[in-house]
Amino acid sequence: MKKRIVVNLKSEELPRSWYNIKADLPFKMDPPLNPATNEVIEPKDMMAIFPKSIVEQEMSEERFIPIPEPVLDEYVVFRPSPLIRATFLEEYLNTPARIYYKYEGNSPTGSHKTNTAIAQAYYNKADGVTELTTETGAGQWGSALSYAGRKFGLSVRVFMVRNSYQSKPMRQHMMKMFNGTVEPSPGENTESGRKFLEDRKNFSGSLGMAISEAIEIVLNSTTKKYSLGSVLDHVLLHQTIIGLEVEKQLEMLGEKPSSILGCHGGGSNFGGTILPFVKRRLDGEDIEFVACEPESCPTLSKGEYRYDSGDTAGFTPLLKMYTLGRDFVPPAIHAGGLRYHGAAPLVSRLVKEGIVTPEALPQDETFKAGLLFATTEGIVPAPESTHAIAGAVRRAIEARENRQEKVIVFTLSGNGALDLSSYTSTIEAHKDVLNFDNLRESSVVER
Repeated sequence: MKKRIVVNLKSEELPRSWYNIKADLPFKMDPPLNPATNEVIEPKDMMAIFPKSIVEQEMSEERFIPIPEPVLDEYVVFRPSPLIRATFLEEYLNTPARIYYKYEGNSPTGSHKTNTAIAQAYYNKADGVTELTTETGAGQWGSALSYAGRKFGLSVRVFMVRNSYQSKPMRQHMMKMFNGTVEPSPGENTESGRKFLEDRKNFSGSLGMAISEAIEIVLNSTTKKYSLGSVLDHVLLHQTIIGLEVEKQLEMLGEKPSSILGCHGGGSNFGGTILPFVKRRLDGEDIEFVACEPESCPTLSKGEYRYDSGDTAGFTPLLKMYTLGRDFVPPAIHAGGLRYHGAAPLVSRLVKEGIVTPEALPQDETFKAGLLFATTEGIVPAPESTHAIAGAVRRAIEARENRQEKVIVFTLSGNGALDLSSYTSTIEAHKDVLNFDNLRESSVVER
């Protein structure tokens, strides 16, 4: 019988603090600006949208921020998550590279999003908030926040990008199961939504539009707060639980990573994976960080590095980031969670400094890599995660051609159990996707 390498940490080995990269960066981050004045935003202005404790975390430069005990109590339901060696994929690709993936798909709602949803629900509840509004692309974040809201006694209202709302009904059912309410965006229930719908090209929606609708509700209320699933510093902070666990697991194996990859939309899963390793890169260790994004929404690859709003209507603070422009409406690709015009300021700055490498991948390649992974490793990956798999496959083939031993690590950010409709439609459109031979034998794709 083949030996399967799976590294499982014990619950008592769960990290007790999140890691804040800002304490170790050799540069200062550009501050968010008030959209009304273009001046550095004051904490009290951010508290119109977020609770006080979340604003404090957003602005903190403390190296480690303790994880509250009630959050740890919820984490142990699904954390620590396993680090698995992809031996069947390695064999198929005939590569000398060792490929490991951090599997976040065993969380209650099937993705990494639960890591920050639980934390944000806890802090909002502790600050006296009773209702949260949010947006969701493919539905992972809306599901995660609905679950966390139910755990901590919060009402959750979700604006779901209309394209995904129509194509992913199971995600709607999951949100409703956890007592969340969900509606398509853009929609008729907000002034922003009605304005967006005046132009039919906006009908399929975007994350930027859904954010605008969610924030509009908060700005017109004194009792509700907004919760964001990606982009901002506090979200990436909570997600560092992923990278901190990976560090421990690789040390147990005696492995040093050559490349660390993650899919990239807003930056939460990617940032959470790499940030605990960035200081090692700054101290001279040779580690490649690769943000794998879709060609159809190449924020880091082709966006401009400048201040821009995180939402289409311009309600959010202005952030210094790579952006395709807040009015950008991406095509309705199968990976709905990666359809965002902007990127996390932390990830953006690391790209600007040459520490992170963005890589835009075509949908056919990512989809084929996802089916290959499902066939070899036995897990159907979320469509977003297939981008990281495709990036890892590229590097495994490169290692084979160069006859190099490499250690390739990527985060499998979620499972695709509720995304089978995306797979079905793509298979019907591209009958050749089930033929993996050209992927195994291909030369390295030009990057």
